[in-house]
Amino acid sequence: MVLEIRRLTARYGTVPPPWIIAPDEHPYSAYWRMGGGQSHIMVWGAWWDTQELDEAARITYFRQFPPQPRWLDWMLDAVWDLPLPDGEEDDEMFDRTPYFAQAEALGFGSQQDYERDLEDPRP
Repeated sequence: MVLEIRRLTARYGTVPPPWIIAPDEHPYSAYWRMGGGQSHIMVWGAWWDTQELDEAARITYFRQFPPQPRWLDWMLDAVWDLPLPDGEEDDEMFDRTPYFAQAEALGFGSQQDYERDLEDPRP
């Protein structure tokens, strides 16, 4: 992982988010759950966890690499480290509406953009 972080940092100046590495891959594609995509997610997560960035710095990072609308939900988790509600086994029941509103106010797109893009049949 250390070597890959160094390689990415040398190329991009930092470890870029997934959509920079594979812009045509949908966030829910199998690519991100196996092989190169999964490896990048793991490298990115390990790197991100060591950065200890505050909210403003996280937002600045994503301004450098604005996500496609289909990646907004992923960005919300990265910026605000969204918790799971008590007793929930997954985050599908967690209301992300206020976070989408914050992202939209910051110029990253809306929840409607996200939902529309997820439904788009193109990769």
